[in-house]
Amino acid sequence: MSSSEFLPQTQTHTRARVGGWDLLGSEISVLFRRRRTWAMLAAVALIPTLLAVAVRLSSSTLDPGEGPPFLDRVSQNGLFVGFTAMVVAIPLFLPLTIGVVAGDTIAGEASLGTLRYLLVAPTGRVRLLLIKYAGAALFCLVATLTLTVSGALIGAALFPVGPVTLLSGDNISVTESLWRSLLVAAYVTVSLLGLSMIGLFISTLTDVPVGAMAATIVVSVVAQILDVIPQLDWLHPWLFSHYWLGFADLLRQPLDLGSFGQNAIVQVCYVAVFGALAYSRFVTKDILS
Repeated sequence: MSSSEFLPQTQTHTRARVGGWDLLGSEISVLFRRRRTWAMLAAVALIPTLLAVAVRLSSSTLDPGEGPPFLDRVSQNGLFVGFTAMVVAIPLFLPLTIGVVAGDTIAGEASLGTLRYLLVAPTGRVRLLLIKYAGAALFCLVATLTLTVSGALIGAALFPVGPVTLLSGDNISVTESLWRSLLVAAYVTVSLLGLSMIGLFISTLTDVPVGAMAATIVVSVVAQILDVIPQLDWLHPWLFSHYWLGFADLLRQPLDLGSFGQNAIVQVCYVAVFGALAYSRFVTKDILS
């Protein structure tokens, strides 16, 4: 499926002739008009919902440290639902949705034959790549915010809400804890930017969107497998997935942004390298074949 699947051919021609900002707005509009996009966001929102309902209906209590991080604190404070759901979603669910969106960027247009219409002047190949990546990056932000907001709402509905005890043992107010939740969402959004660019690059290699989606998800899984092999500890800091769970440092007092900075540097490197590869491939791609 492509970003033009709901547009008639004449609309596709029109979209290709408009300026960069208009094309970006059109791309975002088409992305968020898809039923598939909303289905994935609904699935993301379902993660904290299922987690909270399971804890609410459970008659047993967890010992500290049992289960996913923060799970033992959910019943005492509903604000921990979002944090726990984020830990659960990062390894598979969020990369899966990103793989679907990023893998479809170019390959989806090519599979429908609409890519050539999007590349007529003044759009250009570089501008189209940037627009497609911007759409994928925006989806990263929306997906993480969806998980964060749904976690906070279901947590407040099912459990008490009050001052949050951080990993350092300090207590912070509800207002500050909500701000930290948004900071965690920003951290996770940045974490997914490298994978989004990898998916965009893979999408330029094929005209089969399903193949690009699957390959992007496989790359994510392989990176996480490599990250847990002790013999490859020299490689771990260079893997785009290595800092994915480093947002725990944002739940300490004083606030530690060290892992945020390291994560951002790694993601920028992946965006730069695979962005260059995507450019190199896309500018020579035969869109008429």
